[in-house]
Amino acid sequence: MLDHQIEKIALFMLEQQGLLSSRLQKLREWHDALQDEPDISQISKLREAYRSVGQDLLKLLLFIDMNAIGIRKILKKFDKRFGYRFTNYYVKTRADHPYSQLQQVFKHVGLGAVVGAISRNLHELQYNEGSYLSIYDHPVVPLQDPVVDSIKNAVDRLTNSTNFLNFMAQHALIMQDEDLLIPQDEQADQEEGRYHFMSLMLNLGNTFLYMVNTYIIVPTADDYSMSLGAAATVCGVVIGAMAVAQLFSSVYFSAWSNKSYFKPLIFSSIVLFFGNLLYALAYDFNSLALLLIGRLFCGFGSARAVNRRYISDCVPLKIRMQASAGFVSASALGMACGPALAGLLQTDFKIKSLTFNQDTLPGWVMAVAWLLYLVWLAISFREPVREPEEIHTSQESNSDGSMEKGLKKPLLLASEETEHDEEDDGDGSEESSEDSRKPANSIVAAYKLLTPSVKVQLLIYFMLKYAMEILLSESSVVTTYYFGWSMSSVSIFLFCLGLTVLPVNLVVGSYISNMFEDRQILLASEIMVCVGILLSFHVVIPYTVPQYVISGFIMFVSAEVLEGVNLSLLSRVMSSRLSRGTYNGGLLSTEAGTIARVIADGTITLAGFLGQSMLLNVTLLPSLIICVGSIVATCFTYNSLY
Repeated sequence: MLDHQIEKIALFMLEQQGLLSSRLQKLREWHDALQDEPDISQISKLREAYRSVGQDLLKLLLFIDMNAIGIRKILKKFDKRFGYRFTNYYVKTRADHPYSQLQQVFKHVGLGAVVGAISRNLHELQYNEGSYLSIYDHPVVPLQDPVVDSIKNAVDRLTNSTNFLNFMAQHALIMQDEDLLIPQDEQADQEEGRYHFMSLMLNLGNTFLYMVNTYIIVPTADDYSMSLGAAATVCGVVIGAMAVAQLFSSVYFSAWSNKSYFKPLIFSSIVLFFGNLLYALAYDFNSLALLLIGRLFCGFGSARAVNRRYISDCVPLKIRMQASAGFVSASALGMACGPALAGLLQTDFKIKSLTFNQDTLPGWVMAVAWLLYLVWLAISFREPVREPEEIHTSQESNSDGSMEKGLKKPLLLASEETEHDEEDDGDGSEESSEDSRKPANSIVAAYKLLTPSVKVQLLIYFMLKYAMEILLSESSVVTTYYFGWSMSSVSIFLFCLGLTVLPVNLVVGSYISNMFEDRQILLASEIMVCVGILLSFHVVIPYTVPQYVISGFIMFVSAEVLEGVNLSLLSRVMSSRLSRGTYNGGLLSTEAGTIARVIADGTITLAGFLGQSMLLNVTLLPSLIICVGSIVATCFTYNSLY
């Protein structure tokens, strides 16, 4: 029955493409006639005719999107009601078949030519009257037309395009809302009142400074701990204290961003200023407790949930991918600059009773940086205009209504059967039309929305963050013990690791993801992370610098590739209800990664009791076990990752 319904969808798509192509062919003949005898009024009518075809194409794209979601829901419901994993079998046998009609729906084969014809002719009518040049001769000049913008947004959303910007944006896991259901003019009016370029820059600046703040202490954390009378491995607790506080700050910042963006950012900057001040003063007070309190304060100032939410809610859809890519780039740049900056702070002097050396200067520098940022924030940030809840609700209902009117003949099931099915479904597999759009209002509600595929992706995210944190946090202790590296050498090593983030994402987003499926890249990256972990073990005596550096780069680069693909898949398989509200997909992934960092830093400190000679192997063993477990889990859910 499902094969039959999908066949009806595919044939309907082909029929509609044929009708659109016929209309475009007739418009082309009209266009050619006008070139011989130009008429301004006729050219204007022709332009509107092309836009009319574009509107019908947009309806077809929305129709395909709705039916693709319907197919997923049908398979999910079947699995849940009958306790049989039918989805894996169905996708495996249909998706890769040479006569696959499922691919016709999910890849919308052939629509690209129709999109291209509309865009090219509208561009020609608007800009190139009397010219022999086309959009192919000026690819850098985009066509500013609402219809073309809407079509592009619909196509991008339907395909989850894997060019560099989209790959980077999905790397940020900034959930896309149902913007395509809002009319173009209404959406433009909303965005005009909410978007402010300088406010976006301030959010990206907050992201950059926070990542610098996180990693600037890594090269010196062990030396700072020993100067306060603690063991070198206590650096795990010092570094991890920030992540512990972030577990809680992510929740309250996510909730706070429902009401304001400016106030959370102000609070974040103030808390981070005092946190770094306490971190720097701990040396002169000879207090490990003050050092840890300072790092806890820094974690309580983590406003990454606000940064993500601002981009998701306030940045116009047409530049949201660029803004999301900017978020990832700012994070990567901060991660590289943190250790590099620590390597430059090689000095030792006093001003009255305050000490300024390689241990305390990271705190002093970041305190000044956050103070300057706070002033810039207070002067330049503009709080976005917020729509009243009633207006938002009415817009959602109107959007739903327009969708229903535009799709009067659903092909998956008859409307009577659909209504009966939804009323009959008491197991929570499919929500009512009203509840299905409501965001999760608690951690428990969010957890109930997690399918096995989503849980596996969160496990993978936990694994890669755990492995990366082990590598980065213990690098100073391990390299000093085995190789006698100075703090500058550790900083250079970490700086080089951070510099690989953007080039790796560029290669994966622009090339590799166009040659392989995301799930194939996911599994291959997990295996490479496992290889990197295995190569890092101290088995061969003596333990050499090339072994450590090469295995570290393999592990880190593979984890970076894995993170991008993992979050890309996570944004695709996650429920749309987790794209909004406090307990959203971004928060869940942040919490999974933060818990991994906390456990990893705790592992380093506990392993320190066994001695520095055992530290490396003892901390790598959990990474290996979790990595193997995630590979096995991926294999079990592989066919549902589409």
